[in-house]
Amino acid sequence: MSKQTICIVSPALAQANNGNWQTARRWAQFLRTRHNATIATDWPGQPASEALPAAPDLLIALHARRSAAPLARFRAAHPARPAVLVLTGTDLYRDIHSDASAQASLEHASALVLLQPAGLAELPPHLRAKARVIYQSAPALQPAARPAAPRHHDILMVGHLREEKDPRTFMAAASLVHAASARLLHIGGALDQALGDAANATAAAAPNRYQWLGALPHAETRQRLKHAHAMAICSRMEGGANVIIEAVTSGVPVLTSDISGNRGMLGDGYLGYFPPGDAAALAALIDRSIRDPAWYAVLRQQCAERARLFTPEAEQAALLDLVDNLLHTNK
Repeated sequence: MSKQTICIVSPALAQANNGNWQTARRWAQFLRTRHNATIATDWPGQPASEALPAAPDLLIALHARRSAAPLARFRAAHPARPAVLVLTGTDLYRDIHSDASAQASLEHASALVLLQPAGLAELPPHLRAKARVIYQSAPALQPAARPAAPRHHDILMVGHLREEKDPRTFMAAASLVHAASARLLHIGGALDQALGDAANATAAAAPNRYQWLGALPHAETRQRLKHAHAMAICSRMEGGANVIIEAVTSGVPVLTSDISGNRGMLGDGYLGYFPPGDAAALAALIDRSIRDPAWYAVLRQQCAERARLFTPEAEQAALLDLVDNLLHTNK
């Protein structure tokens, strides 16, 4: 029996090294165990030729607004073939409420994928029946050995510098932390020059407290994360942050903004939330994680309990189940 073809349309490819690319790369690997899967930034919707292969049996589009055009073209050219739309944080918490192309994408898709369950409440009621939650995953790393009295307690923020990630709150927290051993490190490229300038200024003003490391390869980032005391997420919106998964599956607890997407990942009872934009509250959590070992141990245990949701085996099984059901229904 011949394999069926699947095209993943991602607005970002490897050079971007962001969440969309990591999802596309990982899903292509999962799908290739059973199907022929490719990744592209567009679907042309033109007749097949030597340069343009035949239309895939199924299209997966990442991002409702940024992949709206290829998704619309595919559905117009092949209305009987299934298309899956994966919704990001900016989709769920901004674009589908105001952008016509993102709203059209919701209607065009045969199935919607959310990366955490809290996002279901953002969808129009008539579309929730075709939505499926698929948690992302990361291979587990053995937690790093931690000395009893380390010289530094590194708090790592991972994410490119852009407004949605709110890196200014992380920078501001650097001047509000009291624990002498705390060191705030940020990994990510400057997609916003003003934020890059702010990061450089913060590092110059407090070089022993804050460092901006710039964009690093994914493997190096995971190793740095594995050795961190905690990870901070300051985002204003998240669809289901993969960096949460990479921290949790490395035994590193998360200090995170209290927004819907993060609650969907970590649960309502999680202790490590702070109000979005509240640098003083983040600094207080950092201090407590260093000065209160019992509280820090509870935080780590809460993260460990969530780790079972984020295994590659669970993500692959859920993805293949969705895709195979759509392809079978389409026959």
